[in-house]
Amino acid sequence: MLYHLRVKNLALIDSAEVEFGDGLNILTGETGAGKSIIIGSVQIALGGKAPKEMIRRGCDSAYIELVFSIDDERKREQLKEHDVYPDEEGILIISKKITPTRSISRINDETVTAARLREITGLLIDLHGQHEHQSLVNASKHLEILDAYGGEKLLPFKQNTEAAYRLYMQLKQKCAAFASDQETRLREMDFCRFEIEEIENAALKDGEEEKVAADFKRFSNARRIAESLSQAYDAVSGDAMSRAFREIDGAMAFDEGLKGIRDELCDVDSLLSDLSREIAGYMDDMTFDEAAFQETQERLDLIRSLETKYGKTIPEVLQALEEKKARLQELENYDELAEKELELAEAVLKEHSEALSAARKQFAGELVEKIADGLRELNFLDVQFEMEFRRLDHFTAGGIDEPEFLISTNPGEPVRPLGMVASGGELSRIMLAIKTVLAETDQVPTLIFDEIDTGISGRTAQMVSEKLRILSKCRQVICITHLPQIAAMADQHFEIRKSASDGRTATSIRALDREAMVDELARLLGGAEITETVRQNAEEMKKLAKKRKLEG
Repeated sequence: MLYHLRVKNLALIDSAEVEFGDGLNILTGETGAGKSIIIGSVQIALGGKAPKEMIRRGCDSAYIELVFSIDDERKREQLKEHDVYPDEEGILIISKKITPTRSISRINDETVTAARLREITGLLIDLHGQHEHQSLVNASKHLEILDAYGGEKLLPFKQNTEAAYRLYMQLKQKCAAFASDQETRLREMDFCRFEIEEIENAALKDGEEEKVAADFKRFSNARRIAESLSQAYDAVSGDAMSRAFREIDGAMAFDEGLKGIRDELCDVDSLLSDLSREIAGYMDDMTFDEAAFQETQERLDLIRSLETKYGKTIPEVLQALEEKKARLQELENYDELAEKELELAEAVLKEHSEALSAARKQFAGELVEKIADGLRELNFLDVQFEMEFRRLDHFTAGGIDEPEFLISTNPGEPVRPLGMVASGGELSRIMLAIKTVLAETDQVPTLIFDEIDTGISGRTAQMVSEKLRILSKCRQVICITHLPQIAAMADQHFEIRKSASDGRTATSIRALDREAMVDELARLLGGAEITETVRQNAEEMKKLAKKRKLEG
């Protein structure tokens, strides 16, 4: 919940601090006292616009601080998914500093963008500002409300539709680009044909590069190979073996036991003779063919040139060849292929759009039933509340639906769009009913209503107060009001007052005790003159409100 609000040097506020509590927090004050500045400061801190004109005259900057207490473990997990972590006591601080040149927003001392700030604070607080209920006359708002009610359950349908729409639009733009630039297409086709011909003419074979490289290496080092073979031949065919035989034969005259060694020497001599003949034969066959060398060098250069252009190895070059053939075929048959691909993408998009529409209609049935129940609790006794689905004549990332709320507040009258039937006060109550239903769905812990009581009075005002009381049992509710019926239900009551000192006007806010609450109710009831009778009425109203809360 929103635990603490601090505002400094903003508009008429020099310095103000408020500690909100659980349940229903009511803010009242004279017209022009600055009630909307208090709520406006919260709106700015949550990521709203912060015009430099809001800085109090004579000050260099303005500062707003919101302190939230996060006790719910599920809400902590949601914040964790956004890389935001309350401290050990569950405290999360959001602040905004406004200067003439810029404004800086922070979450727990970490500077954040306005977009990220709105993303985070949307999990914590829902602010219904003045005249927001007028947005209900715009049917696009109705789709937003329906999708908010569907929440996480509707999200996969929306994501599938959005992804299908992106692919569809990419293909559509691609088709349009090709159709409008035929010359570019023809140039690419010519270039593809050239590349295909270049690779095919080379007639590459897998493993060929290694063999050609080996031949090139042998040709390049033919002289060195010949010299090495000559020295090897001299080494194995010299007179060393003859000397060895003479020495062994001489020694055998004295020792017959050397016969085995002489036999081994004969074996070695036989092996060396074979090796000598093999080296000699290799040397006889070895010739340097300049034409063959030139051909090998050119082949190796061609292979490596193609690898530089199309791939690091012959298999990669051959793979590139297949890809270019496929691309050429695509270009040559583009119109036919593109049309089929676009038709397929459109069919997939239509399928996902229809699935999204069906899911929305299911949620719409639940939503209008709950809103209708809420409206009856707000003195719409014979209300009919429906949602009409119209189909767009084109695809969008959000589907093909154009739903609109319809209402009838009188028996026998047909349902019509809200803007044609509902007054300002009725729109305000409808928005309260909607907010109540959505609060049950999204589990936002704090709801703020700025003059939700516009255009209502009497019994209707009492029923609105009952709705706020019920809502505040499971949510923190902060509400600006001018109606005593609503103010009487306050768990915490704050008075906003404007005063003048030293030639300057300042707005202040103070928490009221039980007696001061009755005095403020008396002011709301009696206007300029507060008589004892008026005060007694205020006392009675407060007692009745307490009784209603105790009854549940």
